[in-house]
Amino acid sequence: MSKYVDKLLSISSSPFVQEQATLKPELLEISGKLGQELEGLLHIKNGFYAFESALRVFPSCSSELSIGLGDWNSDNLWRKDYSGLADGCLFFAEDVFGGQFCINNDFVCTFDPETGGLEEMAPSIEKWAKELLNDYNLWTGYSLAHEWQECNGILTKNTRLMPKIPFVCGGQFVIANLVAIDATSGMRSRANLARQIIDLPDGAQIEFKIVD
Repeated sequence: MSKYVDKLLSISSSPFVQEQATLKPELLEISGKLGQELEGLLHIKNGFYAFESALRVFPSCSSELSIGLGDWNSDNLWRKDYSGLADGCLFFAEDVFGGQFCINNDFVCTFDPETGGLEEMAPSIEKWAKELLNDYNLWTGYSLAHEWQECNGILTKNTRLMPKIPFVCGGQFVIANLVAIDATSGMRSRANLARQIIDLPDGAQIEFKIVD
């Protein structure tokens, strides 16, 4: 690969899947050139954690250690709950809060699970890795992940930290406001929030509840 991807791989966990990665044609179709770059990364290490599990890169297929790209991007899991906000994206990694990294329109973007908002981050997988390494605390939530796990034990597989009071509603980035939750349930819960937020005026009331 390249300098920054190689560095990220060197500080990451063992792979989730031992077999070499092959992305399904439908995933490559929606992700284009960057999907091929992602496949190249996964050829070297097929899914992994980094920064004390604050970053999770999904493997090409599901295993005992992590859900895989195909299942995570299935319309039957959590994407449909966003009512179109997640369309056109290949979600390939996430931070400790379940904030998604995805490929969309030839860019690596961030996807805010609380609002469904997309923001461009990098034009390549290599530059995405560079951004992560340059400010991993910002992009992955490393310091809070470390602090929370010091108090509560390591995060179990397919688990992320979700704020009890959503960040978009003024919830604080402190461990007292965080709870471990199954990653899929966390995304579905916040999809409900994102649908309410769309086009609401400032100060409007919303309801937030965890969806099993």
